[in-house]
Amino acid sequence: MDVELIFKIAAIGIIVAVLCQLLIRSGREEQAMLTSLAGLIVVLGLIVAQISSLFATIKRLFGF
Repeated sequence: MDVELIFKIAAIGIIVAVLCQLLIRSGREEQAMLTSLAGLIVVLGLIVAQISSLFATIKRLFGF
């Protein structure tokens, strides 16, 4: 796992948190929820890509 991935996840988290606070304070709770959900989906996409890479490496290591 690369340190760059951790920084990407942290940056996405900070951006989503700021956007959610701005939207909640302006009275748009539904859009804030959708923003946090979109951030979660992006982060899960990054993690799934890394897990897929891990499984490919393990498969190559054991020769399956």
